Amino acid sequence: MVPPLQTWFNLSGNPQYPPDDRPSCSRRNWLKALGAMAFGLIPTSCGQLSAGRPERVWGIRGTKPGWLSKPRVAAFDAEDNLYIADLTDRIQVFDRDGKYLRHWTMPALNVDGPSGLTVDRLGRVLVADTHFYRIMIYDLTGRFLQQIGQGVQGYTPGLFGYPTDVVIDTQGKFYVSEYGDNDRIQVFSPEGVWLRQWGGHGYEPGQFMRPRALAIDDNDLLYVADSCNHRIQVFDTTGKLLRMWGERGSNPGQMSYPYDICTGPDKSLYVCEYGNSRVQKFDSEGISLGLWGGPGRGPGQLNNPWSLAVDSQGAVSVIDSNNHRVQRLRL
Repeated sequence: MVPPLQTWFNLSGNPQYPPDDRPSCSRRNWLKALGAMAFGLIPTSCGQLSAGRPERVWGIRGTKPGWLSKPRVAAFDAEDNLYIADLTDRIQVFDRDGKYLRHWTMPALNVDGPSGLTVDRLGRVLVADTHFYRIMIYDLTGRFLQQIGQGVQGYTPGLFGYPTDVVIDTQGKFYVSEYGDNDRIQVFSPEGVWLRQWGGHGYEPGQFMRPRALAIDDNDLLYVADSCNHRIQVFDTTGKLLRMWGERGSNPGQMSYPYDICTGPDKSLYVCEYGNSRVQKFDSEGISLGLWGGPGRGPGQLNNPWSLAVDSQGAVSVIDSNNHRVQRLRL
């Protein structure tokens, strides 16, 4: 039976998980992990536990209004309404607790759906329409406002390979990440005129291997989730590299395919790791402050999550993509 749209999960007792979702630990370690769960600890890997229970878990798999079909990207507006894009090419809007409010549909069918979504400080919804090689800009009701890019694939300045995310700085300039032959960041004026770019395909500092997501803080520091390099790179608005951190792995401070990054009200950074199926919290210098999640289908576990969004109360809503749901947590 399909669970209701809004479901509270009770984690007391002994939760049951499908056998293929249990960590590949010895029986002894698994039993220790089960015992730890009684105290609100979620197993993430052999011998590694992270604190916290989900505050709320909600979602139904499907294509009806209010249901989710492999949701990929999300963002909160100033009223803590959550905007989610999934494989149906819809932008659906929910309240903070998962109550469906409204939706609109992108103007053309995209098999893989948008892969970047931001609600900017001007109250606009910015969508990286990846496989149509453009940025689409809407108001909060879904009314189309502006397009950046010509909608054709290209590698010269102003065209896009596969745009993955978009943010604006305090001056209203657009920063767009893209992968493909370029793996770069392009900068556009508020009117959509190309200004500059930096990056390039590679492993060296300042280069990228599929920059998946962007975040920008109030000081106009741009954080790039350099996913296939398993690191975060931080730039000023001119493209000057200021710092970077991360390497592939599952220990605190390490990452596996960081697919999204968000700033919180306390200036902390939250990273969604597709490869480790977890969320990791960092300070602004890249020091790991905590972990949450781990592979699986149970509450508190994630199945290749694509993104996350932080609301005004500091709670993190994780887009648990392959479980077709949202989990809200505090870390």
